[in-house]
Amino acid sequence: MARPTMAQDIERRIKELILDRALGPGDPLPTEPELMELFAAGRVSVREALKALQAMNVVEIRRGFGTFVGSLSLTPFAEGLAFRAVVRHGRGEPGLLELMKVREALETGLVGAVSAGIPAEDLAVLRSLVATMETEAARDGRVARATDRAFHLALYASLDNHLLSEVLDAFWAAMDRVRTSTDDGHQGPVTTCRQHHEIVVAVAAGDGVLAASAMRAHFDGIRSRLERRPAGGYGVTVTDRLPDACLPSAL
Repeated sequence: MARPTMAQDIERRIKELILDRALGPGDPLPTEPELMELFAAGRVSVREALKALQAMNVVEIRRGFGTFVGSLSLTPFAEGLAFRAVVRHGRGEPGLLELMKVREALETGLVGAVSAGIPAEDLAVLRSLVATMETEAARDGRVARATDRAFHLALYASLDNHLLSEVLDAFWAAMDRVRTSTDDGHQGPVTTCRQHHEIVVAVAAGDGVLAASAMRAHFDGIRSRLERRPAGGYGVTVTDRLPDACLPSAL
């Protein structure tokens, strides 16, 4: 294993400094000269370390103001997932399918906890989003990705887990970027409306087993479509046509 460079060692030590001082996003860090003195390092190595940490949102460099703890957002994580999937897709490998399977495992494992006691206001939001899906399907012949994304984020709001929300949103962002590059084809609006309706019904009934089953069925359709793609090609025409009405609005 190659030995870490001076800059990489400084990266590690800056992270340790943040932890040791219990700093959070927006808190000021030592100035560049102070870091040079603290770590007995040159300006080039310190700047290289700070730039690397800035790319990961660990630090934020504000010209003329100083260096601060960054937002610590998962944006770089999402970009890394997306880039990995696009590269693998370009090599004829199932990059998007792998992303979907990880997200499926996460959501299927969590929806039971949601069913144990979802607040009435959260159910109202989910029902409203399904109604929006129906409107979009009838008007546009498809369900907007933003609405689908909002549904899955709202579904887990009652768990009050900020990290979970960021991770789920990171997967959505990654999959959206891969879809933009590969055009995986969109699931038919009839199926999309029905599957989200079934998830809400199960969650509203407090039936965790049924909710997990409904979520799994939702991903089954996506998985089967991705598994049918020829290597390196995602351009498939969707033939699922929308009837006069997508689903009853009352859930």
